[in-house]
Amino acid sequence: DPQPQVVGELRVDEDRVVSLRALLDAVASSEGRFVALGDAGFVALTDEVRGKLDALARAQSVASKGRLGAALLPAVDQWTTGLEVEWSGKLAKRRTEALPDVEVPKTLRADLRDYQREGFQFLARRTTDGTGAILADDMGLGKTVQAIALLLERGPQGPALVVMPTSVQSNWRDELGRFAPSLTVKDADAEAGPNDVVLVSYGMLVADEAALAARSWHTLVFDEAHALKNPTTRRWAAARGMNADATVLLTGTPVENHVGELHALFDVIAPGLLGSRAAFQRAFGIPIARGQRDVAAALRQMVRPLLLRRTKAEVLGELPPKTEMQRTIVPSTEERAFYEAVRRRAQERLVALRSREKGRGQAHIEILSEIMRLRRAAIDPRLVGGPDAPPGGKLAMLVRLVSDLRAEGHRALVFSQFLEVLDLAKEALALEGVVCRRLDGSLNAAERAAEVEAFQGGSGDVFLLSLRAGGVGMNLTGADYVIHLDPWWNPAVEDQATDRAHRIGQERPVTVVRMVTEGTIEEKVLALHGEKRRLYADLVGEADGKGTLDFDQLASLLA
Repeated sequence: DPQPQVVGELRVDEDRVVSLRALLDAVASSEGRFVALGDAGFVALTDEVRGKLDALARAQSVASKGRLGAALLPAVDQWTTGLEVEWSGKLAKRRTEALPDVEVPKTLRADLRDYQREGFQFLARRTTDGTGAILADDMGLGKTVQAIALLLERGPQGPALVVMPTSVQSNWRDELGRFAPSLTVKDADAEAGPNDVVLVSYGMLVADEAALAARSWHTLVFDEAHALKNPTTRRWAAARGMNADATVLLTGTPVENHVGELHALFDVIAPGLLGSRAAFQRAFGIPIARGQRDVAAALRQMVRPLLLRRTKAEVLGELPPKTEMQRTIVPSTEERAFYEAVRRRAQERLVALRSREKGRGQAHIEILSEIMRLRRAAIDPRLVGGPDAPPGGKLAMLVRLVSDLRAEGHRALVFSQFLEVLDLAKEALALEGVVCRRLDGSLNAAERAAEVEAFQGGSGDVFLLSLRAGGVGMNLTGADYVIHLDPWWNPAVEDQATDRAHRIGQERPVTVVRMVTEGTIEEKVLALHGEKRRLYADLVGEADGKGTLDFDQLASLLA
């Protein structure tokens, strides 16, 4: 079916009529209440009508040949409320007919919560009509079991391909066996038919792209789909090149860095729905980056039919409370002097970079390198100056905190972005008799699964995890404390890591501790968190991003 097109006219008076397309073009190129209509003069719009037409103009500007994807009809319906609108027969029927409920498969061996049933209905309807969907529930709300219910419902019609990070492959295999034993898990090179599910990692997706793309999949699921946020990568191109009847993305963070990532995700499930990258950037990316909240609201309305997000606060009143606190470490005189020397060196480097003719791209990379040195010095001087540098107060604070927690029967997850920090932490904790388990990117899938199973089984007082490898897709409810040794640029990444413990299955209150060294770059990174959360609350109803820092913003961190 051809995509719907919004057409209409504005009657200024008996003799003057302006087409809706001309009106939308005029609205897009003007500001304020009065809109110039060429020979037809000016028209004065109320704020409400102006807002609706502006949203419609932006949607039309990214549409192919002015035709909007049928999935955007709910947004158009909202934007035209109060206007005299006539819908064509087929669209009128689609707009008013109630979609039938899809029965949760009886073969699902799980009792879905009410919101999970709603999530299954959403996925089933969107995949049935062929538009695809993004399930963006908060971390820990059971996106996997909702997707498994969908795989059971669609299984008889053909095979499914599920793509995920290596770290969660064993979890998917276990949960398919537990919740959907009627489905058969197959290897990537095996023949697959109805009720078969093939599990592959993102690395395998790229490596075996040609073979996987040559096959026909009835259902395609991407878990931790924020891995597809960058449309310039081979991973994104491989994902977009798969041949599937319907595609579903699962991610707790649909936007991590900037609104263009949302476009990249939608281009995987519904190519072209939000227009070209360039048109989308003009209509939405630039205005939203400039803080235009009305544009963010218009985009949110556009994507709502295909993106479902629920937060834990909304649907899990029975989940134990989560308390967040900050522990500020006051550095010793020696530690402060060491940090200040590293900071001055970085500033001198910055002055040299500003005076050079070399392009800003290379300068950006070099200043990032200096900032990473400074971040390491803020954690522990030995990470920069070697064993002869003064020890940092942060690890001493960690040892005291963990000792107190052990005495009270608590267990903790300890996250850092630096593997060397985990090394120092393990060494310091071992001296106090603390048993640590560890997971980082050097472990293969089987080794990661073994570490998780051991910790969940009660082995170890502390689980040391790298932020990236240990921050997604795992259930670590054996801990009731989460300690972040160093703040990351992106608050969403930290939130994901925290939700390894604060999720369904957790029966105890969870306490989150962020350790920050006073008077260092760490305080400035935390200040960025609040600023960047506000923008993305406008887009998906929850803070999900950090924004991209330019050269001058990075330079300000060295002040």
